[in-house]
Amino acid sequence: MFTASDHVFMARALRLAEQGLYTTSPNPRVGCVIVRDGDVVGTGWHQRAGEPHAEVYALKQAGDLARGATVYVTLEPCAHVGLTPPCANALVVAKVARVVIGMQDPNPLVAGKGAAMLREAGIIVESGLMAAEACALNVGFVSRMTRKRPWVRVKIAASLDGKTALDNGQSQWITGEAARIDGHRWRARSCAVLTGIGTIMADNPQMNVRHVATTRQPLRVVVDSQFEIPLEAKFFRREGEIVFTARGDDTKVIALHEGGARVVVVPDARQTGKVDLPKMMGTLADFEINEVLVEAGSRLNAALLQAGLVDEFVLYLAPTLLGDRAAGMLALPALTDLAGRRDLDITDIRKMGKDIRIIARPIL
Repeated sequence: MFTASDHVFMARALRLAEQGLYTTSPNPRVGCVIVRDGDVVGTGWHQRAGEPHAEVYALKQAGDLARGATVYVTLEPCAHVGLTPPCANALVVAKVARVVIGMQDPNPLVAGKGAAMLREAGIIVESGLMAAEACALNVGFVSRMTRKRPWVRVKIAASLDGKTALDNGQSQWITGEAARIDGHRWRARSCAVLTGIGTIMADNPQMNVRHVATTRQPLRVVVDSQFEIPLEAKFFRREGEIVFTARGDDTKVIALHEGGARVVVVPDARQTGKVDLPKMMGTLADFEINEVLVEAGSRLNAALLQAGLVDEFVLYLAPTLLGDRAAGMLALPALTDLAGRRDLDITDIRKMGKDIRIIARPIL
């Protein structure tokens, strides 16, 4: 049974983990608090892949006071040698008395092994405190480890009647500044921002984080089935971008590769001339992409939903009406029966300036 104090210290560890929201990818966000005789003697959080884990920072701060202390860590301490030594071993060496874990690490290299190492050393281990909150921080990492694909969010800005652009294509700006800044926060926490060729051709977007401070830009990805993307698109202003296509053009592929971009040919097995979207997501997981933010048009939004690849919607609704002829959010087939509707579970609603933000997940 966890005490009220246990909850307080784990909540602090979770707040520390949040500091890595924009920086830890592809690693999970982890926070650690070390407590001795009711006093916090060490804190830490994982900042970047390849750098020390949260437990290491906290142990360094605690020093000799870690001996006999209780450690609160949001994710099971690692037990394998990666870019850094195993944290479970560091806790054993420090002779801590008790370790309280938020959630088990879904990584098969760890999954229970860290806790087992601690128990074998005589350390009391208790797991599952505020596990839902810990999982929410690392929903993409968990998805990649357990489903072999990233967590996919579709972000849409629309009018109150669900329209994203005028009939002539004009869309900037339907929502206000507060909503746009919040949208960049979602970009900053994502490993990749994904769009379709239609958006590239219509808007030539930069697809980078501009309105919030971050030291890491997300990877930019475009779905371009017929390989139409122009070489001068703003999309190619940084190295490492990925173009997923159903067909290749050797000359163009070479030009893009020379510019630092990657071209991945994944045609649909049904020979529809489209990109195989599930395979694309699997490839992104292979590239260690945890969270994908989709900022696309109604056709790609709908295709991803119909393929069962949308985990979450982030919808910004402006208090304005654009009418029936304006573009919609998702180009789904017409229904003849309400039984075919797509139901959502709304998990959050809040005001963003003059607009409303709704976060909702498809009910499978």
